[in-house]
Amino acid sequence: MEPQLLHSVADGVATVVIHHPAKRNAMTADMWRALPPLLDALAADPAVRVLVLTGEGGTFCAGADISSLRGSAVEAQGLAVGAEEALAAFPKPTLAAVRGHCVGGGCQLAAACDLRFADEGASFGITPAKLGIVYAASSTRRLVSLVGPATAKYLLFSGELIGAERALRTGLVDEVLPAGDLDGRVAEFGRILVSRSQLTQAAAKEFADGRTDRDAYWARQARDAGDTAEGVAAFLERRPADFTWTAPAARRG
Repeated sequence: MEPQLLHSVADGVATVVIHHPAKRNAMTADMWRALPPLLDALAADPAVRVLVLTGEGGTFCAGADISSLRGSAVEAQGLAVGAEEALAAFPKPTLAAVRGHCVGGGCQLAAACDLRFADEGASFGITPAKLGIVYAASSTRRLVSLVGPATAKYLLFSGELIGAERALRTGLVDEVLPAGDLDGRVAEFGRILVSRSQLTQAAAKEFADGRTDRDAYWARQARDAGDTAEGVAAFLERRPADFTWTAPAARRG
């Protein structure tokens, strides 16, 4: 099978799989290019409530396919950053399910997700210093926002890999699971997210990501949506809530 991004949708969860096992799921130029339009399509699909990004087999993503750097390294980095930004802008909750190596561009993609769950054997690294590449400013800022400046410098200056437990301590990872438990926990958490209010999630994602010009918009949405009344009623009646708000199809900001 050619290197590609596979995807499926089931029970509200879209799963995107980085598939290039011959090179530890390294991203080719075509794969970088394919990710933004795929994300656009999934964002527009009302059946999608949550996105999970993972890698084929025992590796998340070993970064960019180095053979793609033999041409223009600047162009290759631009493709990676474009894909990263598209993932960060996805309007619904995103979760990276990481096992094995999560390195270079793979770590960029994981960092662009809202949450990261990792197998205890996972390892993380950001390796531009090994190739003489200037890591993009936007990617650097995103990394710093997750792990702080000291750990970001450690990773960027050295290119060394860190294990899942250190990634958890520094904030790069949100949960570390015992071997064999990652898929089950991701599926369980996906069901939790699907059951919650999309209104709350969409507004919280924008606010947490630093947007400051949409308070009035979200106040109107909350007033008109009915999710609050349903949530309170469900709590008092001790039943699961049936939230009905969905993002307007054309909402882009």
